[in-house]
Amino acid sequence: MRVLLIGANGYLGRYVADRLLADPAVQLTALGRGDDADVRFDLATGSPGALTRFLDAVHPGVVINCAGATRGGARELTRHNTVAVATICESLRRSGCGARLVQLGCAAEYGPSQPGSSTAEDAVPRPGGPYGVSKLAATELVLGSGLDAVVLRIFSPVGPGTPAGSPLGRLAEAMRRAMQNGDGELKLSGLGVQRDFVDVRDVARAVHAASLSAAQGVVNIGTGRAVRLRDAAAVLARVAGYGGALHELDVPHGGAQQHGHGPGHGHSGRAAGLASIGAPRSEATPEQIAAAATVPAAYPYPDGCGAWQQADVRTARDRLGWRPRINLEESLADIWMEAACRI
Repeated sequence: MRVLLIGANGYLGRYVADRLLADPAVQLTALGRGDDADVRFDLATGSPGALTRFLDAVHPGVVINCAGATRGGARELTRHNTVAVATICESLRRSGCGARLVQLGCAAEYGPSQPGSSTAEDAVPRPGGPYGVSKLAATELVLGSGLDAVVLRIFSPVGPGTPAGSPLGRLAEAMRRAMQNGDGELKLSGLGVQRDFVDVRDVARAVHAASLSAAQGVVNIGTGRAVRLRDAAAVLARVAGYGGALHELDVPHGGAQQHGHGPGHGHSGRAAGLASIGAPRSEATPEQIAAAATVPAAYPYPDGCGAWQQADVRTARDRLGWRPRINLEESLADIWMEAACRI
């Protein structure tokens, strides 16, 4: 099977490439903007005609699109997430290769959901920001293209290679600094957000399964279980061996809460550090605002999905034969191993 992988150098694309290369039945060609791509092509600026000529020459059976942007202004997000997908769809329509398209979407397309609920593929999308809008527009282009295509809506990917700007990446870096400096207390905010964290290697398995399946339409890829970020922080502290206190700034009613880990926990009497981990902060005391003023404002959940997201993953099980295998503790341990290497 000839597979054309677009975005092989990205966070998800690297693991998808590894998964495909491990399959002896796959002949993989990587297309991207970097020098290490097999073929250099910028989807955001390249013409459908040029991509069509390449498709006709390579004649892939499957095209997998892992490319896109997660941050930036509306214009940049639209160019990389929507226009790029329009180019792919038009090129596949023009080409005689008849390739199947596997498009990586995201849970931000759904927007906010009711706490306690599981979001199924038939939910009405209401994205809460330009990122989700740009990805939803791409999904609609794929679904309306008439191609043999499936869109995998990935929930919150985690694991090795997690970007430092992501919530768990930022948390690991804050903990690394605290351990490096010998700080006994770590001040955190935004830990009330709950997300469905799915390991990036499980995502790669889902992409591989989707490329071999006949599934069409939208398929959620998650674990089916939302985890509060403060619980993930506690697990990360345990796997890291961090013995200090996690001092939470924006618990309900504006109070502060401590989470002790190990024999050294307890109030140290001084602020060891402040990390904004989750969604925008709720009401804070003047002292908290003063402390936060020393740290650049950070909104590591630019997905516009509010406080809760949890996937209904029955479609992935039934149509792809896929289930997540890697638990969050293993994912967090791998995130920590990479952060620890910087100590």
